[in-house]
Amino acid sequence: MKRKEIENLKAKSSTELQKRLKESEELLSSSKFDLAAGKVKNIFLIKDTKKTIARIKTFIKERDLQNNG
Repeated sequence: MKRKEIENLKAKSSTELQKRLKESEELLSSSKFDLAAGKVKNIFLIKDTKKTIARIKTFIKERDLQNNG
């Protein structure tokens, strides 16, 4: 994920981040299923998706801490 994409994630609202998180988790799930079925050739997609999910969860948690603390 490039720096510009990370900045775009930071700029999104909490609801947009929740939506993006759900989409990323669905992509990860389908990618894992396709990998098990032998359909996926690019295993780095799974790695990148996991990192994206972690970043989104971090941004959501940071916002929650700022709003509550």
